[in-house]
Amino acid sequence: MTKYFLTIDNGGTNTKAIIFNDDGKQIQTVAFPTPRIEEQSGFHEIDLDESWDSISKAIRQVITKSGITNDQINGVSCVGHGKGLYVLDKGHRVFMHGILSTDSRATSLAEEFEKHVSDVYEISHQHVMETQSPVLLRWLKDYDRTKYDKIGTILAAKDYIRFRLTDRVNQEYGDASGNNFINLSDQKYSKKLFDFFGIPEMFDKMPPLKKFSDYCGDVTSEAAERTGLKEGTPVYAGMFDIDACSLATGVLNDDYFSSIVGTWNINVFPSQTSAKQESGLMNSIYPTGLNLVEASSATSAGNLDIMIKTLMSEEIKNAKTHGRSIYDVLEEFLNHTDARFSKAIFFPFLYGSNVNPDAEGSFIGIQSNTTKLAMIRSVYEGIIFAHRYHIEKLIKVAGHRPKAIRISGGGTNSRAWVQMFADALGIPIETVEGSELGGLGGAMASAVGTGLYSNVDEAVKRMSKLKSHVKPDEEQYKIYTQKYEIYLDLLHTLNHGWSKLKEMQERIDK
Repeated sequence: MTKYFLTIDNGGTNTKAIIFNDDGKQIQTVAFPTPRIEEQSGFHEIDLDESWDSISKAIRQVITKSGITNDQINGVSCVGHGKGLYVLDKGHRVFMHGILSTDSRATSLAEEFEKHVSDVYEISHQHVMETQSPVLLRWLKDYDRTKYDKIGTILAAKDYIRFRLTDRVNQEYGDASGNNFINLSDQKYSKKLFDFFGIPEMFDKMPPLKKFSDYCGDVTSEAAERTGLKEGTPVYAGMFDIDACSLATGVLNDDYFSSIVGTWNINVFPSQTSAKQESGLMNSIYPTGLNLVEASSATSAGNLDIMIKTLMSEEIKNAKTHGRSIYDVLEEFLNHTDARFSKAIFFPFLYGSNVNPDAEGSFIGIQSNTTKLAMIRSVYEGIIFAHRYHIEKLIKVAGHRPKAIRISGGGTNSRAWVQMFADALGIPIETVEGSELGGLGGAMASAVGTGLYSNVDEAVKRMSKLKSHVKPDEEQYKIYTQKYEIYLDLLHTLNHGWSKLKEMQERIDK
């Protein structure tokens, strides 16, 4: 008898409820934009009650649309964006907004902590980022003490949704280890890390740790009434979305790298060892038990969404008039142009940078005859160059180039862009079946949790299916490499100018 699994994928851009069968087939999906609150510059938040209400409706809708009954769902798992901050009070009640992983309020704090990261790197094997929970907690302690003092428990995005389903609080290892909370050696919360961030009182607010496939409770009667799920349906810990997407693409060792082309630019590979501090890379606990080496930044497809809205409002209207998406129009454009078309360079730093904390998005090489389409193509290319910057660091640590890079995220919806990735990286690109790969990783957690598959390796082999293998064009690779070298030269030249630009902006704001 076929088994079915529900995943709630709580992403920073979109949130989805997805049902899969035991063979990894995507049965039905309901998605909605993650409700964001941006009332202040750099503050990216979410109303947690509103989010749960929207998720509940999506779960009810996906069950109805799938054509199966709620008693056929054998397990539920949650997948979520990493970092950010989701907290409850001492009575496990919502009292403040969640903070998303694109928030930048704590950038200055993160920079100060990073100057001293050598004090704790051998514990967490993490560098410091402004959206890590400990940094955001310290920001609350310094600037919003009333809220800080009300905190009773600390969760990640997916942990909050699991709490609403089960009324139990837990943290999953992947998120916690990628968030500067855990000693990677003994896989326990580290008091030294809490002391380092100046938040020692938060140590006792951390919930129990769970592995991705651990049982974490049943759907409560209240959650069942709201979502349409059957009361008593088992809920499993789930995964950090990076882990979920990587496993869904079949990445089990360093033969293959995983790249996520979504809100964030995320590039990883599983390793027997951890990356050293001087590499600038991050480490976390992978569901297979290996260490996951990560290079990431907010420099991916989110930049494309903004620039399309900024530059192509008229084209968007025209496409809609003809019953098309602007992305359909751009797909045709990409198919009829190549690396020679745009002479401009774009830095995809609208949400943050992977080179200098003060670097910002910009075009270089714009002339009077530069078209909007040339600028848009340079955005596609600039995002790939930001990925290449990370991937070259991973290659240096791994000691070899991967057989292929398996990509996931919204970028895989464009076959032309996938080809551009292969051409610009000079490495074959592979995709797998299905559009909701984070959700598929969550379904694997449920499949292992229920005992259907004995371990995650078996789940991957049964549920992940290769879709395409795209080889790079050598001539295009040569051209893109020339562009990439200029991209790097310009970044080096501007390195000392970004801080002056920021100082000027701050003076004007005063």
